[in-house]
Amino acid sequence: MKTKEIKKVLIALDYNPTAQKVAEVGFSMAKAMKAEVILLHVIADPIYYSATEYSPIMGFSGYMDMEPFIFDSVDELKKTSQHFLEKTKKHLDDDTIQTHIKEGDFAESILKTAKDLHADVIVMGSHSRRWLDEILLGSVTEKVLHQTTLPLFIIPTKKNK
Repeated sequence: MKTKEIKKVLIALDYNPTAQKVAEVGFSMAKAMKAEVILLHVIADPIYYSATEYSPIMGFSGYMDMEPFIFDSVDELKKTSQHFLEKTKKHLDDDTIQTHIKEGDFAESILKTAKDLHADVIVMGSHSRRWLDEILLGSVTEKVLHQTTLPLFIIPTKKNK
């Protein structure tokens, strides 16, 4: 049996502060396999970006003290999302990382991007407090899991009590 070499790892980052953990673990896995890293952020509903607890600016050091953003346009949201991905890239200390921003349904955008960029594995986080319940009830992770033909690496990010 021939094994497939992992050459590209797509890391999907959402607006949750746990994105840092997802980025770090996915990056470590990719580097261990000497694979190319692609960071993806999907813009679905701009309302998420104005809430303090779900801002893309909260996941990484240096952002915690910033005020929540209020966006007047999708272009501003895209710029801020790109800044978030660039900050992630800097945090991971690798200028070769590709960044992509897509608009639309989270699961569909992740799957389409993985296909278009010929990713070999998708890395996502699951930050539900009741992870198994959310998987069974229809989260983004569940949709990607059931629709992808690629390996999916799910990183549980809930806080330990």
